[in-house]
Amino acid sequence: MKATKVLWPLSLVALLSLVALLGAQVPVLNPLFSVAIPYASAAVLVGGVVWRVTSWARSPVPFRIPTTCGQQRSLGWIRPARFDNPSTGAGAAVRVLLEVVAFRSLLRNTRAELKPGGRVVYAPDRLLWAGALAFHASLLVILLRHARLFFAPVPAFVEAIQSVDGFLRVGVPGLYASDVVLAVAAAYLLGRRLLDPRLRYLSLPADYLPLFLVLGIAGSGLLMRHVYRADLVSLKSFVLSFLAFRPRVPSAIPPLVALHVFLVSALAVTLPFAKLVHLAAPFLSPTRNLPNDSRARRHVNPWNPVIKAHAYAEWEDDFRDKLAEAGLPLEKESP
Repeated sequence: MKATKVLWPLSLVALLSLVALLGAQVPVLNPLFSVAIPYASAAVLVGGVVWRVTSWARSPVPFRIPTTCGQQRSLGWIRPARFDNPSTGAGAAVRVLLEVVAFRSLLRNTRAELKPGGRVVYAPDRLLWAGALAFHASLLVILLRHARLFFAPVPAFVEAIQSVDGFLRVGVPGLYASDVVLAVAAAYLLGRRLLDPRLRYLSLPADYLPLFLVLGIAGSGLLMRHVYRADLVSLKSFVLSFLAFRPRVPSAIPPLVALHVFLVSALAVTLPFAKLVHLAAPFLSPTRNLPNDSRARRHVNPWNPVIKAHAYAEWEDDFRDKLAEAGLPLEKESP
C-alpha cells in the first residue's frame, strides 16, 4: 500500500484543523469563519447535489435493467421473489425503501476468503453491514438532535429523540449513545480499509478523506460537549440569525466551535463530488427502481429512429441491370 493514499488526506484534515484553530484567534477573520465559509459551503452542497441528481434524472433509461436475485414472476403456481425480482412498481418501491432503510443489498453481500489448503469460502459479510448501518443510523440521529439549534421552540420529536438517545445517563452532561456508536462505527470502517490488504489496494485517497473528516467532526463535537463547554444559547442565537440571512458576526469564536464548523463545511463541499453523494443513488438507480416486467410488457427503445423498410424485391429492381450484367440470378424476371 502506498502510504500517501492515507497520509495526504490525513494531512489535509490536520491542515484544515490548524487553519480553523489559528483563524479563530484572529478577530478580523471572524466574518470569514462564521459567515462566508458556511454560506459558501451550503451553496456548494445544495447546488452540487441538485446538479448531480438532475444529471442522473435526465439520463435516459430505454431498457429494463434491474438487478435480480430471485425468481421472476411467471406461472401462477411458481412463487416469485416480490422484492428481489419485483414485477410491479409497488414491489420496486418497497425494494428501494428496504435499500435505503436497511441496506438490504449490503446485507446480502458475500465475502470470499482463501482458507488453508487453497479452499475458497464464500460467506456473508455481516460485520460490514452492521458497521455501515450503525454509522448511518447514528449520523442521522445526531443530525436530528442538532435540529434543536435551528428551531425556536424546539420541536417535540427532537426532544423525544434526545431523551431516548441519552438513556445511558452517564456523566454530566449525559453521554449520548449515538455519539459513541458513530465514533466506533467510523473507526471500524477506517480500520477495515487499513488492515485488510485487498481493501488497502483498492482504496483511494478520496475514500479516506470523508472518514477523517467525520472523525474530526465527531471528536470536536465530543470535546465541545464534555470537555470545553460551548455556550449553546449564544450559538443557537447565531444559527437562527444565520438561517434568517441576517447573521450577527460574533465578537469572538471559540476555537473548538470554529474547528467543528470548518470541518463540517469541508465535508459539505466534498459531498457532491465524492462517493458520499450515493445517498441519492438508490432513488435514481435503474437497477433498483425499475420493475422486471420485460416478459409481460413490450418496451420500445425511444432512441430508435423510424426506418423505412426496403424489401429485397425493391432492391433487386434498383440494381437489376448490374445484377444481370454480372450474371447473378434474379428472383423475378424483367417486366
